[in-house]
Amino acid sequence: MIGGRLKRARDARGLSLRELEAAIQGLVSAQAIGKYERNEMMPSSTVLLALSKALEVSPEFLMSERSVDLVGVDFRKAPQAGTKEERAVEAAVLDQVERYLELEELFPDFVVSMTEPKGVAFRLRAIESAERAADTLRAQWSLGGDPITNMAELLEENGIKVIALTLPDSVSGSKAFVRRPGHSDIPVIVVNAEHNGERQRFTLAHELAHLVLHVGPLEDRDVERAADRFAGAFLMPSESMFRLLGRNRTSISLGELAEVKKVFKVSVASLVVRCSQLDILPKVAYGRLWAQIRSLGWNSTASNEPYRFPPEVPQRMERICLRAVAEEAISEARGAELLNVNVRELDRRLMGLSLV
Repeated sequence: MIGGRLKRARDARGLSLRELEAAIQGLVSAQAIGKYERNEMMPSSTVLLALSKALEVSPEFLMSERSVDLVGVDFRKAPQAGTKEERAVEAAVLDQVERYLELEELFPDFVVSMTEPKGVAFRLRAIESAERAADTLRAQWSLGGDPITNMAELLEENGIKVIALTLPDSVSGSKAFVRRPGHSDIPVIVVNAEHNGERQRFTLAHELAHLVLHVGPLEDRDVERAADRFAGAFLMPSESMFRLLGRNRTSISLGELAEVKKVFKVSVASLVVRCSQLDILPKVAYGRLWAQIRSLGWNSTASNEPYRFPPEVPQRMERICLRAVAEEAISEARGAELLNVNVRELDRRLMGLSLV
C-alpha cells in the first residue's frame, strides 16, 4: 500500500498535508492526501504522478512493497527545531538506505553484514573500560595500531551503512537500525555532511561505540563520556600515541600537535584530551594547552586550526551503482535516480570527471 511511503516522502521534504496540497496545486485536498497515507484511499495515476513530482521521488518508490523501518534512532544532540526535523531526517535515512539495498540486491556477493563484536571487553561498567573495548575491536578488525585512513570506508567494509546528511550544526550524528521482515537488522550511522573531516571521524567512532558497547549501570552523561573515550582510543591508539609523543611530557607545543594531527586525522583538541587520558601530560600542562585552544577558538565548530580535513564522503553505494550501470544491470536513468543526481552528472561520474 502507498500510505507509509507517501508519509515518509512527505516527512523527508518537511511538508505538512496542506503544504503538499499546495505543491500539487490543489489537485486533491489535504484531507484526501491524509486518507492516502492511512491507506483509506488510493490516488489516481494523475495524482500519483503529481505527488511523486512534488516529493521528488518516483511513482515506483511510492508503489513499492518493500517494507523497511528505522528503529533505535539516538541523535547525539536533538535537532533544535524539534520532532518535525527528526522525522525528516529519519525519512531521508530510510530513503537512502532503501536505495542502497536495491543496489545491493543486484550483487548479493557484494553484501557485507556486520558481525557483532564478542567478549567481555564490550560489557561496559566504567568509562575507562571503553579503552579496552576500542583496542579489542581494532584487534578483531585486524587494524593493528595503524591510523585509520578513512573511517566511513572502514565502517562500510564491516557492514555498517554510513549516511551523510545535511543536519543542524548542533547535531553531529546518530546511530540507528534498519529493520526488514525476514532479515537481520542493518546498523546505520548518520553523520552531518556539513561538518569537517575531523569532527565527522570522531562522530563516526563515537556512534560506533553506541553500536558495539553493552553499557552497564551508567548515567546517560557517563555513557556519552564512555563513547567519547572509545572514539579517542579507536582513532588514536595508545601505543601509536606513545610512539609519536612519548610517555611522559612536561609540555607539548600546539605546533607539534598540529603535525601529529596529520597522522590521526583528528582535531588538535581531541589530541590534547587524548594526551590527558593517557597521562602523557600532567594536569597543569593540559590546562595550559586547553586555555590556548579556547583562546584560538579551536574547540568550536568554526575552528580554523591548521591542516583541516575535508568531509569523509561514503563511496560504497556509488561504486555499486556505477558497477550496476556499467554492467547494464540497471539503466542510466535508474542509476541517476538511485544516486539522487541527474543523468548528466551520472555520466560525468562514469567517466571519472566528478571525483571528490
